[in-house]
Amino acid sequence: MTTKNNIPAGYKYSAVGIIPQEWEVRTFQELGSMLGTNTLSRDKMNECSGCAQNIHYGDVLVKYGEVLDCTSMNIPWVNSDCGNANLGTNLQNGDIVISDTAEDYTVGKATEVQGVGTKIVLSGLHTIAFRPNVGMFASNFLGYYFNSTIYRAQLYPLIQGIKVCSISKKAVSNTKLAVPPLEEQRKIAEILGMWDEAIEKQSRLIERLVLRKRALMQRLLTGRTRLPGFIDEVLYKKLKPFIVEKSERNTNQTYTNVLSVTNNRGFINQAEQFDREVASDNTANYKLVRKGQFAYNPSRVNVGSLDLLQTYEYGILSPMYIVFETRQTMDPKFLYYQLKSGWFVGHIPMYVQGSVRDSLSFDGLENMKFWIPSLTEQKAIAEVLTTADNEIATHRKKLDALRLQKRGLMQQLLTGKTRVKV
Repeated sequence: MTTKNNIPAGYKYSAVGIIPQEWEVRTFQELGSMLGTNTLSRDKMNECSGCAQNIHYGDVLVKYGEVLDCTSMNIPWVNSDCGNANLGTNLQNGDIVISDTAEDYTVGKATEVQGVGTKIVLSGLHTIAFRPNVGMFASNFLGYYFNSTIYRAQLYPLIQGIKVCSISKKAVSNTKLAVPPLEEQRKIAEILGMWDEAIEKQSRLIERLVLRKRALMQRLLTGRTRLPGFIDEVLYKKLKPFIVEKSERNTNQTYTNVLSVTNNRGFINQAEQFDREVASDNTANYKLVRKGQFAYNPSRVNVGSLDLLQTYEYGILSPMYIVFETRQTMDPKFLYYQLKSGWFVGHIPMYVQGSVRDSLSFDGLENMKFWIPSLTEQKAIAEVLTTADNEIATHRKKLDALRLQKRGLMQQLLTGKTRVKV
């Protein structure tokens, strides 16, 4: 373990930790200036975002959510047009935009403005803007540095709030930065930029694969395209003869694996979703769901709260969920893809009930009509779509690996633990 009294050759102890001898520690205030912001109200922001007539054509309104959502340092600020450039702060290439509010510890996330060809405007709402001194930093270096662990370690003790986290402009202005020589900054930004390019390329590939799978689903699940060897006429049929509701209860409280069905991740352990279990101490009335069975939240099925249990052997669900399984004439994976299709989501409103909140009952689901071919063709279609899913999953793992590699590189390069040749 490296300590103040055990410093490697070529390094020194500083206010931000062990850094190379050539690096300097400077305060935020020494490196540039905070930009003033004329904070826009939410009404004014919405008004500007929806402008039909632009007084200053090409102006763009920058909001803090765009900073939180960014994945690279070079953001095309094209989200919304602002009708009055005098309402906020004009930004330029090299400026840093920092989110000062978030629902979690992503507060303080920053991005460096790059690639701007037209005037852009900072809303001032939940954002802090910083303009570095001319010639002090290489392009993109600060954008990486402000999102590094070496810098964010300073922010965590300064964050305030519980439900909503925030950090003040004054707190940010008193933080310190480890500043490498300019040429080393350029090299570091160049290396990390290569990883950003690879991440962006991989992300675009995944988007194309997802679109291809969506097109396959639209054709194969409606009969518009038939797989080789299947030519018999198939009609739309109600689901009722193909599915059966299950109402097994956790009567003896034998099972403890409490699950939830999420919109985008399917079945997950409830503790994973809420960071704690929110189930009642008495789970005797909870419904049992077994591997190969479906479950959905009748009030949230329209946003995707429906899944086929494939990961766990069993689980228990809140009594509000509806659990069902397929009969022998229906392939579960084929039905899974049907229930994840745009056709299904688009037709839900025709079958829901309720006065306060629309709800899709099991009867409603049974009466929905789907294109249902022979069991053999169902299995063949499910296999094609599963192959597409597996390909997407493989590329997502590669994307995760690239992001992990980049995170490791940032830790090494932006702390000086690994030096670059300049």
